[in-house]
Amino acid sequence: MSTQMVIRIEPELKAKIERLAKNEGKTTSTVVRGLIEEYVQDRDIGGYIDGLWERIGNTLKTQGVTPAKIRRTIKLVRKSK
Repeated sequence: MSTQMVIRIEPELKAKIERLAKNEGKTTSTVVRGLIEEYVQDRDIGGYIDGLWERIGNTLKTQGVTPAKIRRTIKLVRKSK
């Protein structure tokens, strides 16, 4: 369920946002919501790290690397030290 957020902006900026959103066939709320989501995503280090692990995992899968191969490699490296 959504909740409301009240913000204060200058009337001229509000009018510009409304006009631009309308030109794109969107509501002002949709545009502002998208900007807030983008802001949070760009600054959420946890989300960034999760995305990084996902990209690494996908790369390893495409190269045929399995969890068993990773465990073996870790053991070999630990033995060599």
